Amino acid sequence: MLGILLEGSTSQMITIDQWIAERLNSWTIGDQFPIGNFVLVICALLLTVLLGTIIGAERETRGRSAGLRTHLLVAVGSSIIMIVSIYGFPLLDSGFARDPARLAAQVITGIGFLGAGAIIHSQGGIKGLTTSSTIWLAMAIGLACGSMNFTLAIIGTTIVMIVLVSFRKVELKLTRNNPLVIIVADAYRPIMTDLLAIAKKHDAVIGDIVTQLVSDIKGERIQITFRLSAKSRQNLDQDSFLKMLKQTAGIIDIQILNHH
Repeated sequence: MLGILLEGSTSQMITIDQWIAERLNSWTIGDQFPIGNFVLVICALLLTVLLGTIIGAERETRGRSAGLRTHLLVAVGSSIIMIVSIYGFPLLDSGFARDPARLAAQVITGIGFLGAGAIIHSQGGIKGLTTSSTIWLAMAIGLACGSMNFTLAIIGTTIVMIVLVSFRKVELKLTRNNPLVIIVADAYRPIMTDLLAIAKKHDAVIGDIVTQLVSDIKGERIQITFRLSAKSRQNLDQDSFLKMLKQTAGIIDIQILNHH
């Protein structure tokens, strides 16, 4: 939490929320809620909206299923629950103990189910893991804002955006030479035998193989999804590999996904 020096002191530090509370809590709204706490709640919610919008906008521009509104609502909801756990339960007496972390723990569990819904298994690959992670992080940032840890929330959002924007370029470079290949072929042809023979000829490695039988009006077909990579440190001649694969009898369609 960001700290400031106390007036008349050169060594003692207090956090911003403590500073606001000390100066404004002498006034109250109604009989119980101090003005200082009210200002902190407003600041927490406004910061939550800002940070949740930043993360959600990045996902929205990528065309993900969970975009701006989802991330913003998750962040604001988490922040509200954290605020309620801190300010929403007045002390019954001086001996009453409360644990603000209990509600936060339930939020973490609930968001886990929401994040799982963003993960899609399709065409032998898994999509939505990054979006699922950003939903969970939006929840964490909302909790940080709701607990008045504004600096932590800002730093956390900055790190998230660096990973989403800058590291994506690094990830694309790493996966460029290891594309995901999807083959649709005649189900009654020995495609796997031909595929392994072509891979051996090109000194390639076929990994993460997933096969699926597909039936339509044209008959039964087999869909094979695999990760293509070079066995040695030398770059794989993907064009030659794919050209030979297309010439293989029984191959109906080939799709190349450099990143998923």
